[in-house]
Amino acid sequence: MMNLNQIFTNQRTGNNPHTKASRTDFQRDFDRIIFSSPFRRLQNKTQVFPLPGSVFVHNRLTHSLEVSSVGRSLGSVIGEFIAEHYTSELTEESKSFYLHNLGNVIAAGCLCHDVGNPAFGHSGEDAIASYFERNESSLKPLFSEKEWADLVNFEGNANAIRVLGQQQQGKDAGGIQLTFATLASIAKYPCEAVARDKKILHRKKFGFFQNEKEMFLDIAKAVHLITENEEPYIFKRHPFVWLVEAADDICYNIIDMEDAHRLGIVSTADCKNLFFELVRSETDDVERIERKLGSISNENEQISYLRAKVINALINKSIESYKQNFEAILSGTLDKALLDMYKSENNSLKDIESFSIEKIYNHKAVVEIENAGYNVMYELLDHFIPSIVKPAHQLKSYDAKALKLIPKQFIYQEGTDYQKVLGVIDFVSGMTDNYATDLYRKIKGIDIGMTV
Repeated sequence: MMNLNQIFTNQRTGNNPHTKASRTDFQRDFDRIIFSSPFRRLQNKTQVFPLPGSVFVHNRLTHSLEVSSVGRSLGSVIGEFIAEHYTSELTEESKSFYLHNLGNVIAAGCLCHDVGNPAFGHSGEDAIASYFERNESSLKPLFSEKEWADLVNFEGNANAIRVLGQQQQGKDAGGIQLTFATLASIAKYPCEAVARDKKILHRKKFGFFQNEKEMFLDIAKAVHLITENEEPYIFKRHPFVWLVEAADDICYNIIDMEDAHRLGIVSTADCKNLFFELVRSETDDVERIERKLGSISNENEQISYLRAKVINALINKSIESYKQNFEAILSGTLDKALLDMYKSENNSLKDIESFSIEKIYNHKAVVEIENAGYNVMYELLDHFIPSIVKPAHQLKSYDAKALKLIPKQFIYQEGTDYQKVLGVIDFVSGMTDNYATDLYRKIKGIDIGMTV
């Protein structure tokens, strides 16, 4: 069982000393993320629908801001619950943390949960992983078994830990230098890639690359993660992870539906019915909601109103589930996400998810951007990786020219092949949709001309 006094810390990557400031260390995390380049680039990364368009839809940045808003609510309520129900077990410092700062940690974690995701949604992740799968014969001999597992299973969650915490060439140690508490809150899959197991929730994917293994072990030690196995390393989830995950699940389940309605992919009637059924199942005040809907003539506003009601209902259910399962969360035995528990007892959210898979995620426009994104990301990797792993004495002029396109902070000339390849992946996965597409068109000769 995890000790509530030991699962948070203001220790940061980069070993920076604690400083006195008007903001708490956890508020500073939030601010650092907001002003960081990886977060800013999310404004031009696809959430689900192609960007940009004449109709506003969410991108990864607006999605992350909304997830953070929901996460702050979840963290604040759960912080009060812990401070009240476990007061005899808590130090004064811990009581203050749970009452005043847990909401900040969850908000910061939610804000940066997607910074490791490449352009073009999940197809960008798939393109990176499949590049190595499809070039196994030439590339696999260059890496250890664990390094190879990182590459062929490339994962945005693990990449987020790298983006936020690793030292790029010529830059300060510790990346953005967030607290270990915030970094632990986004580690949904706290294990090495070779320990992946799709049947087990906390091992469905993996949480850190080999290059960041020591940093992750420092995080795990500082926040007292429960160790399940040491070779390979597998940890139980940190208690804060469940709240970040719930906030993300709440938002993408519901907001994607609202976006699809604005784009005309989903009819007003279908969207209203699906949202209203969930609200109806969780409220005794159906008549008041129906009256309110009747007073709104704009269809988009009707859907926005219901969306707010749905999100509020799901926040309340997540809080209820977290409280009910808190002992299992602290002992590392809970094996089902909070929203998945809700789906098993209420078909309304399951209906929304099934409808979304059929009508939204398989819509032609979504599939087209996934196909295009896959090809763009794959070809960019294919342009750089063969050159980056060539010994210096074997480099041809075309290799040298390819490498000149990579900014210096991503070139690890003195590193291993694994570190050099990770540098290229940093460059490519950090690109926005537009930048990746423009560079692809230029190196393929589709667009030729001088740009500055």
